[in-house]
Amino acid sequence: MVWGWLEHKSETTEWTGFLEPGAKFEGTLETKGMFRIDSQMKGTLVSREVLILGEHAEVEGEILGNQVMISGKFQGTIRASSRVEIQAKAIVRGEIHSPCVIIEPEAAFDGKCHVLLPSEATGSISIPVRSAIGQA
Repeated sequence: MVWGWLEHKSETTEWTGFLEPGAKFEGTLETKGMFRIDSQMKGTLVSREVLILGEHAEVEGEILGNQVMISGKFQGTIRASSRVEIQAKAIVRGEIHSPCVIIEPEAAFDGKCHVLLPSEATGSISIPVRSAIGQA
């Protein structure tokens, strides 16, 4: 859950901005602090702290970040130095490179996951993954 995760963040993390539903952005967006996207975006996202793709997000491109949380749709490549969390009902297609990847039940992920080992010198482990949203 997003709020439980954010409670563990240091007090220095501040909200630095957001893109609301209905907005469209194309290009490169570089952020500090905590940033939320709930809109359409195509391009490169660079985040030094926490990047949240909300449930209305439709993002295509590349994410270079620290902590990435996805509740909406993402297609492309994610490179996160800390963790990636794919929440329930999120749809992610592409590649993930991170030392910690969490995929919640009811999330959909189709792509390749590269779990980075503690030492970059030892490389990574590649895991092809395909999950599907459970159907009743």
